[in-house]
Amino acid sequence: MNQHFQDKVVWITGASSGIGEALVFAFAKAGAKVVLSSRRQVELKRVQKEAGLSETNSLVLPLDLEKKRDFTSETKKVIQKLGGLDIVIHNGGISQRSLAKDTQIEVYEKLMAVNYTGSVALTLATLPYFRKQKAGSYAVVTSIVGKVGTPLRSGYSASKHALHGFFDALRAENADTDLNVLLVLPGFIKTNVSINALVGSGDSQGKMDEAQAKGLAPSVVADKILDALISGKQEIAIGGLREHFALFMKRFFPKILASILKSAKVT
Repeated sequence: MNQHFQDKVVWITGASSGIGEALVFAFAKAGAKVVLSSRRQVELKRVQKEAGLSETNSLVLPLDLEKKRDFTSETKKVIQKLGGLDIVIHNGGISQRSLAKDTQIEVYEKLMAVNYTGSVALTLATLPYFRKQKAGSYAVVTSIVGKVGTPLRSGYSASKHALHGFFDALRAENADTDLNVLLVLPGFIKTNVSINALVGSGDSQGKMDEAQAKGLAPSVVADKILDALISGKQEIAIGGLREHFALFMKRFFPKILASILKSAKVT
């Protein structure tokens, strides 16, 4: 990665665990200044320390993507503290494990608020700065299910589909700048996402999916995101053969894929 990220200011949501934590480590190693955001300040402080970051080259900035809708003051704080802003990583989110027929509407509202509206709100706060400097990057961690809806994830899939629509349009609207928008589609990654996933009542599932436990390490995802930002890619899928097969089938043989998904395990 050479010096590509040296002294760049990178704001990462969902930075207290999983892919977000791995991204903090990767960007810190690459010499970037890092803003760490999530709801859990204690865990953010832990990640900051373990990544070897200091109060000089980083900022712990707790955020609640579900409830807050104006991040203008936080954006100003980042720019004042670290001298600018170059990259925003939209990684904060929550998953789902419940059938649509068993899911309360409040669960769908929460999934959209955290995964979609929260990221849009942070984008609206940072976009004016990127447009003013005519440069900047958004890396948006969506999911394979942002392209392929699968059982037990109807609300999660919908929120990730929404991110694709918004950020594809945003990229086109800002073609007059050097704004880069990277959509990242992870498959099964070994994180706590399935443990924290919401069931129909709104409670957490409380256990890790078998496929998740066998997934890729978050550090692999982080390294691929950094490489994609350097090369200016617009979209990358990260996963095993199953995930890439699903994307291929969705594009070229959607009816066959629909038949396969009908027989997928849903309990």
